[in-house]
Amino acid sequence: MTREEKYMKEAIKQAYKAYALGEVPIGCVIVYEDKIIARGYNRRVTDKNTLSHAELNAIKKASKKLGDWRLDNCEMYITLEPCQMCSGAIVQSRIKKVYAGCMNPKAGCAGSILNLLNVPQFNHKVEFEKDILHDECSQMLTSYFKEMRERKKRLKVEN
Repeated sequence: MTREEKYMKEAIKQAYKAYALGEVPIGCVIVYEDKIIARGYNRRVTDKNTLSHAELNAIKKASKKLGDWRLDNCEMYITLEPCQMCSGAIVQSRIKKVYAGCMNPKAGCAGSILNLLNVPQFNHKVEFEKDILHDECSQMLTSYFKEMRERKKRLKVEN
């Protein structure tokens, strides 16, 4: 198992926490000096907060752990390509590199729709690598959305 796969497995564990809450299963870990310093998972519905994405939850914890808003030399492992809000926060926090499990063609802003991690005019650019444990990350999301569609159908039939 590669180093990248090791940390993506940890992000996947976080995504399963979101899944268990009925949230979109997205998980994230932040690594500094080859140690996980923060973990996060999607909690928007649970927290009733638009900002409660896996990446933002992890960034907040990592900043607290390091005692600084700058997360220089940190790496982020996320199960799904970040949205525009999270991509902006990643750039603002100065994270060095992001590893994503799978891309998000409907809302991804690290290359799918836009690439906010590498806007030439920004003062910080973020390295990006995709498809780390792609099948596992993608399958988890596919299963979740399939279950959600089936649940909606059952509720429709019952009413």
